[in-house]
Parts: sequence; structure tokens; C-alpha cells
Amino acid sequence: MIIYKGSDKEKKALTDADRKGTTGQYIKLSQGVTHYQIDGPDTGKVVILVHGFSVPYFIWDGTYEYLVKQGFRVLRYDQFGRGYSDRPDVVYNEDLYLTQLYDLIKQLRLKIPVSLAGMSHGGKVVTNFTCKHPELVNKVILIDPAYPFEVPSSPKLYTDYYEATHGDERATGQLADFKYPDRHPDWVNKYRVQMQYKGFRNALISTMYNYNYNGRVANTCLNSTHKPVLLIWGKEDHTVPFTFSDSIQSVLKVDFFPVDDAGHLPYIEQAGKVNAKIAEFLKK
Repeated sequence: MIIYKGSDKEKKALTDADRKGTTGQYIKLSQGVTHYQIDGPDTGKVVILVHGFSVPYFIWDGTYEYLVKQGFRVLRYDQFGRGYSDRPDVVYNEDLYLTQLYDLIKQLRLKIPVSLAGMSHGGKVVTNFTCKHPELVNKVILIDPAYPFEVPSSPKLYTDYYEATHGDERATGQLADFKYPDRHPDWVNKYRVQMQYKGFRNALISTMYNYNYNGRVANTCLNSTHKPVLLIWGKEDHTVPFTFSDSIQSVLKVDFFPVDDAGHLPYIEQAGKVNAKIAEFLKK
């Protein structure tokens, strides 16, 4: 217990005072306050960027800025439990994530249909969302999307203890998403900011155990919606291996864009070519 408390990086509750001076805006949704940023002309096509399992919306910095300059109306947000969004004490399942995205679209009165871009875990969210609300979606972009799902074999209590006592491992492990981690010296420190607020670890663990996702079934469903889909994948991704792209393409019709010399975050490591491809796809 002493080791647990001493190692636990969650020292305080997230408050409005902590949010002062941050970028973006805040909105109260049905499940809590969401941190978001929106920019670009009101007349532009709407694109929503959905981040992955644990890195908040700063993971989209370059792509967000690029698409805004291309004339799109771009929204990015922190999913519940991450960044500066609330950490509600609820089950982090598919319904929570889809409701947050639905609430944002409705309360911000976005022009529909919108296009959705999801990376890694965000790929699950946008795939499931499109299947549930096809009338709200125009196009879908999947970047190295999470595909297999396995509930951890260890009890939640053990997983919580491990995450609490190995916080540095969770933070430094984010560098494994890059092929060239040395090019991102500030990445870990930026990630650690969210770890000080209570509820972050619970959000991750609850998602691990409760967001049930069958990649093949979900992508078969997405195919039935007949939405244009762009699939982007870093060829040297060790987080969600490149070979899963074959499994997705076996059931889902896509515009496939494999990216050389990139890991799990190809739109960061090969920003020029990937962002240009995204813009081209959205403008069609």
C-alpha cells in the first residue's frame, strides 16, 4: 500500500483552475465537461479528429493545423478521462465514447454530414459511430486503427496496482509508437501532464476491460454503410502491426495508403505526404 500511494501520480482532482490558460475551449456534455478546439471557416467541410487510447488531442497538432489551412472546419477533442476533459466515474465502454462524439456534433451544431478521422483506438470509435449514426457521417479515415480486442487476463485490481506503480513505464512507453523516438524529446513530458489528475488511470483500465470490439465484425458493418474509407498505416508499426491491414481489407473496401519509414503515427513521422493524402481524400 505504501508503494502504491508513493508511486501513484494521480495527486489531485482536475478543476477549472487547472484549465485556465490552456488552449481550446470547454463544453458541458451529458457525461461531463469536454476539452475541444475548433477552427477553420464556417463554410468549410467539417472534419473531426479522434485521438487514440491515451494521448490527448495534442497528438493531432500538425494534422489539425494543416487541415485548417486547407480550408476545412476542423474539430479535435480530448476523450473522457484524457487531457483536460472530465474523468467521470462511469464504465468506459462503447456507449460512453459514442455519446461524447454525438453530443459534440449536436451541441456545437456542426454542419452534417461530418468526416471522421480516428487513429488507433480512435479507429474503433469512428467505425462504431459510423455504423450507429451513418446519417451523420460523410467519409471515414482510419490511421493504424486498433483491430484485435482481448480483455486483460489479470483481475482489474492487479492491473490498477500495476498501472499505479509503473506510471513512468506508461509514459515512456509512448515513445514506442515512433520509429524515430529521438525526434520527439518533449513527448513524454507532455503526456505526463494528464497523469497527475485523478481518474486518468481508471479511464484507461475501464476501457481495457469494457470497450468490447470485434475488428472484423465492426469493419464489415462499416462496409455496409457505403462510406468512402481511407486506410493509412505505417509499415513499421509495432503497436498495431501492419499485417492487420490485410484483415481489414478482406472485409472493408478502402483507399489504402501504406506509409514507408513510419511507425504507429505515420501522420506525424511522414507528415508531408500523409496530410496531403488526407486533404486530397476529403476534397474529393
